[in-house]
Amino acid sequence: MDFLKLIQQLDELLYEVMSWLVFYPVTLWRTLRHPLRMMDYSDAELGDPAERQYSDTLSPPLFLLLTLVLSHALELSLVGQSAVVLDKTGLGGLVDDDSTFILLRVAFFSIFPLVMAARLVRARHVKLDRVPLKPPFYSQCYATAPFALMVGLSSILMRLEAFEWKLAGLMLLVFALLWFGTLQILWFAQHLRVRYRRAALHASRAMVEGVVAFSLVSLAFA
Repeated sequence: MDFLKLIQQLDELLYEVMSWLVFYPVTLWRTLRHPLRMMDYSDAELGDPAERQYSDTLSPPLFLLLTLVLSHALELSLVGQSAVVLDKTGLGGLVDDDSTFILLRVAFFSIFPLVMAARLVRARHVKLDRVPLKPPFYSQCYATAPFALMVGLSSILMRLEAFEWKLAGLMLLVFALLWFGTLQILWFAQHLRVRYRRAALHASRAMVEGVVAFSLVSLAFA
């Protein structure tokens, strides 16, 4: 009986993993094309029963995770192993393989959804706990995934030898920051029902908090 249950679980796992080949491109395309709409979609899906949530897309945290895996795979194929893995000092002392490095990237980039979500909850003057924090965190994972992919691609381009590729990488990084920052302003304005100037202050404060948290975590492992 236990063996039959194991076979059934493996069957479901195989289907789930293979379905990512279909739903990851769908989720990425929708997020790039209509990021705010996908963030609203995430809020709406959390109101459905668990078995019906994100039936036609990937869940936001899984989408972020797979995006970082894709970014790392592109890095390995185009420019080789990251210096963080090769180096044995600082972060390199903890990161000795690709799996650990991917988990580290997930932890770092998850800081931004967490900080943005916490800023929204505080701006609403709501008690900060797990219940009000989850919907904005999930929404922000949809926005952070393309941002993380663009940052990863810019890093790859800037590691290439040709000056043109380095310049393209820098331009992509600037575009990623502008895209992500603009999206945050629109998101805060929509959910707080404030003017864009006020929303920009919330977005800027959250970005600064995210960068500070990112830096503190990096220093903790240095």
